[in-house]
Amino acid sequence: MLDKITILGGLDKNGMPEKIGRIEIAAGEVLAVVGPTGSGKTQLISDIEQYAEEETLTGRSVLVSNQLVNKNRDRRSMRYLMAQVSQNMNFVIDMSVEEFLLMHAQIRGIRESARTIEEVLAITNHLSGEPVTFSTNLTQLSGGQSRALMVADVAVISNAPVVLIDEIENAGIDRLQALEILKGQGKIVLVVSHDPTLMLMAGQRVVMKNGGMNKIYLTTPKEKRILEDLVRVEKRVAGLRERLRRGESIGLGDNSEGDSEKEG
Repeated sequence: MLDKITILGGLDKNGMPEKIGRIEIAAGEVLAVVGPTGSGKTQLISDIEQYAEEETLTGRSVLVSNQLVNKNRDRRSMRYLMAQVSQNMNFVIDMSVEEFLLMHAQIRGIRESARTIEEVLAITNHLSGEPVTFSTNLTQLSGGQSRALMVADVAVISNAPVVLIDEIENAGIDRLQALEILKGQGKIVLVVSHDPTLMLMAGQRVVMKNGGMNKIYLTTPKEKRILEDLVRVEKRVAGLRERLRRGESIGLGDNSEGDSEKEG
């Protein structure tokens, strides 16, 4: 059982040691990777995905349960610890959703595959808002449906304990629920994001600057209260969005949350 991963700092773009020399993320925790475009967020995720051992441009090392992967006797099994969900993800395999999920469940050795894929489909539809059926061909899925399916698949079927998420706020799915679902499975989650709500949902966040890990923050109680306000605003916006999608008109003073409850 993987209990944590550790990132050991290397060098920034100027060849100077990173200001943050060590970060640990335990099972069930979320680390947000933040910073402006070009600050090194994607490279950090790439180093983790490659189990870097000082051989990448940054010179970082990634430890899995305090060990370098290539120096572990069981390194073959450790090579399949990562799963990635990106904003650009579409299927090219010509098969139905049911066939794909059953195939993956069989590969993972899941016994009760029928019940398992039902759970995956339910989570998929909860996240995407656009109905997906077992008979739907993978190539017919929209971008949002594809990413919702992959989040559900990673959460329920995949046994990868580490999930790397790249700017899921642009993925066209309920990103807050996606993050909660993955956290609830006890996975280590690293999320690259420009979204303040996702940033504050993480227990800690690393700020990237000039290619290096520059600062690390733990989410404070005050920030958690701000997060609650942000979530309330987002729920109201989501209610308005759904009404507009249904072709409704919105007048001044409308209470979208209240109307949504009455309609539900």
